[in-house]
Amino acid sequence: MKPISRYFLAALGGIILSLAYPNFGVAGLGWIGPGIILFSGYGAGGKLAFRFAFCGGLTHFAISLCWLLAIPYTFYGVPLAPGLGWLALSAYCGLYVAVWGWFCWKIFPGMGRTLWALSCAAAWVGLEVWRGWFLSGFPWNFLGASQFRMLPVIQIASFTGIYGVSFLMVWLSVSLGLLVLARTRQSIWTTAGLPLIAVVIIGAWGATQTATIAPAARELKVALVQPSFPQTLIWDPNGDAARFEQVMALSRQALAAEPDMLIWPESGAPDMTPENQAALGRLLSQHKASMVFCVDSTGTTPDGKEAVYNSSLLLDATGRVQGIYHKRRLVMFGEYVPLLRWLPFLKFLAPIGSGFTPGRDAVQFETSAPRAKTSVLICFEDVFPGEARAHVAADTDFLINLTNDGWFGKGAAQWQQTAGAVFRAVENNLPLVRCSNNGVTCWIDGKGRLREVLQTPDKIYGAGVMSATLPLQGDRRVPTFYNRHGDCFAWGCAGVAALAFLRARRRNTEENLSVPR
Repeated sequence: MKPISRYFLAALGGIILSLAYPNFGVAGLGWIGPGIILFSGYGAGGKLAFRFAFCGGLTHFAISLCWLLAIPYTFYGVPLAPGLGWLALSAYCGLYVAVWGWFCWKIFPGMGRTLWALSCAAAWVGLEVWRGWFLSGFPWNFLGASQFRMLPVIQIASFTGIYGVSFLMVWLSVSLGLLVLARTRQSIWTTAGLPLIAVVIIGAWGATQTATIAPAARELKVALVQPSFPQTLIWDPNGDAARFEQVMALSRQALAAEPDMLIWPESGAPDMTPENQAALGRLLSQHKASMVFCVDSTGTTPDGKEAVYNSSLLLDATGRVQGIYHKRRLVMFGEYVPLLRWLPFLKFLAPIGSGFTPGRDAVQFETSAPRAKTSVLICFEDVFPGEARAHVAADTDFLINLTNDGWFGKGAAQWQQTAGAVFRAVENNLPLVRCSNNGVTCWIDGKGRLREVLQTPDKIYGAGVMSATLPLQGDRRVPTFYNRHGDCFAWGCAGVAALAFLRARRRNTEENLSVPR
């Protein structure tokens, strides 16, 4: 096969893989795309295999991350930053796919078919966990996230995290690629039979986990406000008064349902002036409801420096602050500019001024009427498996995600982030409430079911309110294996790949891209 044909094959695999994610959502294609990308490098040599896989990875991420182009920020009238950010991030994520392709063909040959396919899956997972950690991490659109609606299969995440689903998908995808090259019935069975059996067994077990809904020990009624503010209005201080009036009007509508807790999204509140605080306190006192919302706050760091935080606050029914959490995972170029001290010109590529300071600790919010404990994830913190796990204590009743997807218009980012949130609920066996500026405002139960989703005349993107009654398990909730032990499966996969690399270096393996025996 000519190199140009291989590039087209790799790009086709990237297109197929991107179609598995929202807003396309053809989940079954996620089990095919990785194998097509990988086998575009069959027999081509290590360097070429890297290039072909990079082409597939770049194509996949350029399609699935194209919502970045909707960010309403220009540099002297030119949308330079969104375009550069989209290309740079797509290329960066594509590099992980390229390294995977090189690793599978360069490091693993010489193994039997089954062991080779398992090793390829382990390498994929190892690179995913590294992408979620390196340079503060970007765990967006892990492979397993494409299956967020496949509830029986994703229950394995309660043991392995999202990485277990990614592992299964790559194992089967690579095995199907080998199946095309199989010559005997025996090789067909040993190549594809094991991953198929594993998927069936895991799916059957997962179906038993989702067959029933556990009764609640107690309940908490929440009201969610989705104001759908355009991002340009959020940046305009002259619009603060109008924003506050709009979100207060929606809050009065939401409080008519007599909830125990009112929730606003990230960027739902403008600067809290004394007048705004007093008005909000009167509203909460009138309806005897607590409240969780986001606001920019100031403080000092442990070394005494002034700091600005992206914070969430818990107010009691009188409007008094009962808890505060400072966001720990900041968005690069959205909330901070990396390397600004050495590259000051980078500040012109972002609309954030000096940026925010990251918080240090996860914080539990506790209400007394009714009794409940929650912890807040701000913005894209709900796509970090380890971050959500750090927010779950033994007595946590549910998680809250406050986010602002108004940055991205009416794109796929809203559902892609929700896909990650589904896994955070399954990994920790906890309900997760999402309150967004413009979709997806919803709540997810501990098995990953999307129980209620706010629908407005503008689908998920418009302004509206939603009420939900959360079942709290209290002492009945059994912590999951993942919640107790974290990413041991993922780092174990990374360790397998690292050992294989060291073994290959030690043996000074020559290039050999033949199909495994």
